[in-house]
Amino acid sequence: MRIWSLHPKYLDARGLVALWREGLLAQAVLRGETVGYRNHPQLIRFREQPSPVGCVAAYLQAVHAESLRRNYRFDAGKIASGRTVVPVAVPLGQLAFEWRHLMTKLKARAPQRYAAQAGVAEIVPHPLFRAVPGDVAAWERT
Repeated sequence: MRIWSLHPKYLDARGLVALWREGLLAQAVLRGETVGYRNHPQLIRFREQPSPVGCVAAYLQAVHAESLRRNYRFDAGKIASGRTVVPVAVPLGQLAFEWRHLMTKLKARAPQRYAAQAGVAEIVPHPLFRAVPGDVAAWERT
């Protein structure tokens, strides 16, 4: 499971579809609707929020917005309703780690997107997150 801290605009088609599916899986886990992935480290930052399901729903709303921008047909009806959430802090080191990871993937499976993004100077986080100083997150498997 990879719940990217990066803005979904950076993902290729395959990555965006996978993120949508994995986000929905994360939502199901946080709602107690599945037995798998309950201890997955990617879910720690959602569980730490006052409303974990609301937080993952806000995450999915931004992924859905990116899907609309690309004229995809992700079903917004699958997103849980939840209360408003505050931005979640993500360390700059985490963003940099994920950026390198994504670029490695893109180099292999989407060379044109890789080339277009190779010169990105400032990495934009997913709209749920706000960048703060710090290293790779403790929950990340490096």
